[in-house]
Amino acid sequence: MTSAPAPQAGDGLADAYLQALASAGMYVGPPVVSVTRVFFDRMGADGWAAMAVDEQCRLPAKYRRTVGWLIATCRLTVSPEYLVRVPAYLGGISKWVYPDEFASFAAMAAELGFGGKSLVQQWSAMAKAAGIHGVEPDTVTSEQLVDARDRLLAAMAEAGTYRDGHALARDFHQASITAFHLGWNDRPLARRAWNRRTERQALWDSVPERLRRTFSDYLDQVRLSLRTSTVESIERALREFVTFLAGFDPDVAAVADVRRRHIEGFKLHLSRKPSSKGGTLHRHTIAQHLGALRTCFERLSEWDGDDVPRGVLVFAGDFPIRDQPLPRFIDDGAAARLIAAARAHPDLFTRLCVEFLARTGMRRGEFMALTVDSVVQIGSSFWLRVPLGKLHNDRYIPLHPQLKALLDEWIAQRPARLRSDLLFIRNGRPIGEAMLEKALTEVCESAGIDRVTAHQLRHTLATQAINRGMSLEAIAALLGHRSMRMTMVYARIADRTVADEYFSVSEKVEALYNAPRQLPADAEGNEMTKLRREMHQRMLGNGYCARPVELDCHYESICESCTFFVTTIDFKPTLQRQRDDAARKGQVGRQKIFAGLLERIDTQAG
Repeated sequence: MTSAPAPQAGDGLADAYLQALASAGMYVGPPVVSVTRVFFDRMGADGWAAMAVDEQCRLPAKYRRTVGWLIATCRLTVSPEYLVRVPAYLGGISKWVYPDEFASFAAMAAELGFGGKSLVQQWSAMAKAAGIHGVEPDTVTSEQLVDARDRLLAAMAEAGTYRDGHALARDFHQASITAFHLGWNDRPLARRAWNRRTERQALWDSVPERLRRTFSDYLDQVRLSLRTSTVESIERALREFVTFLAGFDPDVAAVADVRRRHIEGFKLHLSRKPSSKGGTLHRHTIAQHLGALRTCFERLSEWDGDDVPRGVLVFAGDFPIRDQPLPRFIDDGAAARLIAAARAHPDLFTRLCVEFLARTGMRRGEFMALTVDSVVQIGSSFWLRVPLGKLHNDRYIPLHPQLKALLDEWIAQRPARLRSDLLFIRNGRPIGEAMLEKALTEVCESAGIDRVTAHQLRHTLATQAINRGMSLEAIAALLGHRSMRMTMVYARIADRTVADEYFSVSEKVEALYNAPRQLPADAEGNEMTKLRREMHQRMLGNGYCARPVELDCHYESICESCTFFVTTIDFKPTLQRQRDDAARKGQVGRQKIFAGLLERIDTQAG
């Protein structure tokens, strides 16, 4: 860490600033010297700090670089309002005040894949956070980054420049990623949806206190045992219900005030509510909202709190009938075109994710959660450990050598200094699901097929496997199903018994429709079957051979191997058929006998 110059007073501070400019290779001429002297003679650091923000902003622009140096060297702290209203040049000044720290930051940003423009904006964010808290850039903590970002966004909103808040939040987020992998702080900043969060909080603040407290306590309890996404879904359903109550019956102040008529009105409200995709809500969405509400009421009653519903409010008959569609998959031709398009794509992640999803059947979340140690070698084969997923269980699946080669290529170009075990990292942060969907969309467009989701590729692999004879037990292990009931749905897609029986009778059905002159060979009654078997009984000297025609016999060519056996060219077609039949059955000895006889005939003819 480069040490900032020691604080000085009066002309000594002015000299320190001019000396710092000269050491950094900056121009130090008469205009710069005079402006510096005037600033420190008239107000100095203490005078500037005592000014109101409006006065600071009205100072001539020629003093701003001097003020920026005082802030960068921790001699002054700055308010977010000042940084929002006037250019402070903190990024550029901190660059030459802390050259070693900037060089390390720039090297890490480049290693993570950030461009030059992003580097400038990230360093500016670090300098602003350092200036607000009066510290050096490499000592800014994650908490200070969050505080500086929030205060700057609030100042933007007050100044009417909130439209630029998205860019500022992005710069702080990316800066925190670079600083995290550099080891300057303990975690990257989380992304925040400012408008939606504020809107949701404002809605809950408008709910009657007792009702809000009951639902809030319920969400706190389920958050301990359910996934974050599930809790968010429950919160959406409860928020929709309290929004409905506010307009339908504002007198409802607690769960105990909810009656059956409120549920019936809520059902009508959901059935008429517009969907973001057009039309009204899907019946599955309505069922999800009602299910969350029903479970909430039931658990509140079981927990016997101070605000519980009076009786059962939501019944099984309230739920719309859910569809039970078969899994959506793509046919073999479309799957082949998809894989071919993926292998031709220039982006490694696109090639890797499409091949993996199509050939392993992993869920989207499982794929994105793979870690660098997911590949293990057991014996001579490589296996992939699929992390804990939707059903809270992990599993090992065999890894094809082509997939192993793709993984090796990806790991080889992965930055070595990443402070994360996740396999799929880009620009220092986990690759989001939006990038995976973008990869699938691009490959589908190149292949000329309709858009395919990651879960459709999972269904496609299961369908391909069961069509080619893979057992349901093996498919369940491959896909990580907890029960065979989940796997049996694929048997509905490709029931081989139904297919075999259908095709076995199709020839007979065609005979009925087309009225052929003779029936197929297998369309015979019991007497015809008995007669056919008797015809194949081979008569012998003292009896006959009862061997069914379906069974092989090691002695059926015994005459042909006798030295007294004679044949002529007239029998060549028959001998050729017998040789080919032996070859198909894998009867090497019998095949040699007929091949030798054919060779003898050709020699005699020559």
